[in-house]
Amino acid sequence: MSDTEMNSTDQKRFTRHFPVSWQELHRDAKALAWRLSSLSEIKGVVAVTRGGMVPAAIVARELNIRLIDTICVASYDEQLQGDISVLKSVEGDGEGLLIVDDLVDTGATAKVVRERLPKAHFASVYAKPAGRPLVDSYVTEVSQDTWIHFPWDTEAQYVAPIRGQD
Repeated sequence: MSDTEMNSTDQKRFTRHFPVSWQELHRDAKALAWRLSSLSEIKGVVAVTRGGMVPAAIVARELNIRLIDTICVASYDEQLQGDISVLKSVEGDGEGLLIVDDLVDTGATAKVVRERLPKAHFASVYAKPAGRPLVDSYVTEVSQDTWIHFPWDTEAQYVAPIRGQD
């Protein structure tokens, strides 16, 4: 869900904001690759679309993996989070595969992906407490009430200070 798609319910639920630049995302995805570099059984990377595509490309490059696929999952309809539908899956049980996503939030998407690829290693760049148990590896944990502003969802513009002016 992009920043412009955040509805009033989400605005109340997310009280903190965590902007991530392209450079920071690259650094964090590379840190994830370092964490995963000891896994020898990985033969391919599966990106969870759409958010996992950029981190998956970085991880695949750093781990020198050229077999890359996608599992295409949709859980948002315009502004509301709805039922999860798998638009494209990956054959097999996930053995030898590394699943990469940008964020595990509530864990709803991760649960569906895990059910389809139970033997895969699931990695996420960012993790929130509700979804964290569903991934095997992650780099940065943020609170459940934090909205992560990914670089593909933002534009350069003025932002008010954290603390209001006196």
